[in-house]
This record gives sequence, C-alpha cells and structure tokens, in this order.
Amino acid sequence: MEHEKIGITEVAQHAGVSVATVSRVLNRKAGVSQKTRQLVERAMEEVGYERGAASGGIVGVITPGLSIPIFGVMAERIGLALAPHGLRAVVCPALPGGVQERDFLKSLLDLGASGIVFCSASNTLENFDPEVLQLLEHRPVPYVCINGRFEDSSSVAFSTDDAYAAELSVRHLHGLGHRRIAMAAGPVGNRPTDRRVAGYRAAMTALGLGEDEQLVVHQTYSVEGGQFAAEQLLAQGVTAVVAASDQMALGAIRAIRRQGLSVPEDVSVIGYDDGPLMEFTDPPLTTVRQPVDRLAAEVARALVGLLSGHQVPVGELMFQPEVVVRGTTAPHHPRRPPA
Repeated sequence: MEHEKIGITEVAQHAGVSVATVSRVLNRKAGVSQKTRQLVERAMEEVGYERGAASGGIVGVITPGLSIPIFGVMAERIGLALAPHGLRAVVCPALPGGVQERDFLKSLLDLGASGIVFCSASNTLENFDPEVLQLLEHRPVPYVCINGRFEDSSSVAFSTDDAYAAELSVRHLHGLGHRRIAMAAGPVGNRPTDRRVAGYRAAMTALGLGEDEQLVVHQTYSVEGGQFAAEQLLAQGVTAVVAASDQMALGAIRAIRRQGLSVPEDVSVIGYDDGPLMEFTDPPLTTVRQPVDRLAAEVARALVGLLSGHQVPVGELMFQPEVVVRGTTAPHHPRRPPA
C-alpha cells in the first residue's frame, strides 16, 4: 500500500480490531488493554501509517446558523459519525453581521483542520464568495458538501432530493382534495429553494393545477418569513400551503389563525425538515423529513475516505425524503361563511 493512502481503516484491518479501537489508541483513551494497544501500535508501523494524517484532527462544519434547528441536528449527527474515526467536529455558524464563512475557513486552515463540511452554506448559493473556493484550491484540504455542490468544482455532495420533496408535499395535499395549493418558498438563488420551487411547479402542472405565479412567495427561512408569505397567499384564496421549512410552516399557521381561520379545518399546512419538537406543536406539524442520519453517515464515510487517500465518487448523491403525516393537513372542505 502506498504510504500516503494509509488510513485508520487499513490499520484496523491489519490489526484485526475495530476502527473505534484504533481511534481510542490514537487519542490515548481508556478502555483498551495494553496488549491491544501494542497490537495497534505495531500495525501502524507495519502498514506505514502517519499519525495525524487522518485522525485526531478537527473537522469544521460550516453552517448558515443554528437558529434553524435542522442545522444543529445535522452538525450533531456529523460529529457523532466522525468521532469513531478520531475526528472532532467544530461547528462554525456563519451569520450575517458575524464571522463570515471565509474567515472561519481561514482560521480552520491555519489550525490545520483535517477536513471541512459545508452544511447548506455557500455551497447552496448561486453567487457564493469566490474566495472560499480559492482558499480550498491554494491550501488543499478534503471537503464535502451537504444539499448542493459548488458550481464548476469537483466537489463531493450529499443532498436531500428537494424537488421530489416538494412533489411529495403537493401530491399529499392533492390527495386530500386540495386544488388551490400555494408555496411559501425560501430566498431566490438558494439552490434547495430553487429545486423545491421547480418540484412544486412540476407537480402542479402534472396534476393539472396550472402555473399561477402568484401562488409562490419567496421569503426568509424563518417564522416571520412564513407568516409574511402566508398573508400574501391567503389573499389568493389558497386552501393549502407548502412551506420551505418547519419554521416557515409555523409562521404560516400563525398568519392563518390571525385571520380567524383554523389549521387544518380551513387551511392545511405542510413543513419541511422535521426538526426537533415538530411532533409536539399544536396541532403536530405534518412535514417532509430529511434523512439526516443517512446524510451524516455518508458525509463521514466520504471524508474519512478522502483523508485516507481513497477515491471517492465526485458528484451529488440524492437521498429520498418522506412525508410525515401529523395534524396540520386534512381533507379539503369549503370554508365556513363569515358569522
């Protein structure tokens, strides 16, 4: 085996132990017998493993912020998936007005980070900061993307199929008898949003429901954004709202109630993500669940493979979401006349 291609997986196979055991030896953790520790140390020498090459380092997980719960959950799962390989996830929320993504990246590279995960960060934007890719090119470090690739790059990405997610939402509502179905979408130029809008439009057309431009309102991924979008959509006489995030769905429900209407009796609402606590809202939120655990596992697998010098398929692998039916969607009935 070539020297630079040796990782902890090869060490574990050569020693006949688990990857987790090799990680514990590398990080000097308890729970490993002296005999096993010596076995692993000898295996590292025999296969030509370089300490620090693919273990014991940090991995920066760059997100657009943690106020949207799904990003916190994703970062946590990635950290758990990386830990058995001796890698520690450091979450870097790049917020407007705060530390910018390129600054986080510079710091991570200066610290000798083993790898980077772009979690729905600039990799999802049409007009991302070009300095981000320039830094990665000048100071090569393995990186993996979630929910979108950098354009014109050979990046590896794992994404939820957003277009299919929107289609699932529309078809779920159509099956309940809704025909005036609208979408509270995220910002234009955000790749997941653009894909969801495309999926929504394709499903509406396929079901013969038309292409009314006014039935899509773009806003921020927030409760306030969802409320504003729903206010505009209710004026169009919609009976159901497909929201681009769970937070937007909660905002839409607030807007609906403030107009004296009920969810789901008068207007059905379906969210996206299935973040923590959505099953405990009143009523529990019907939403589209992202396969977070599977995404995190594949991200960790790819990153460890890159760090070990293995070939990892370039491109974007799509994961299928699923509708979680709860209490905010129901069969459509004509609205009650005003009292």
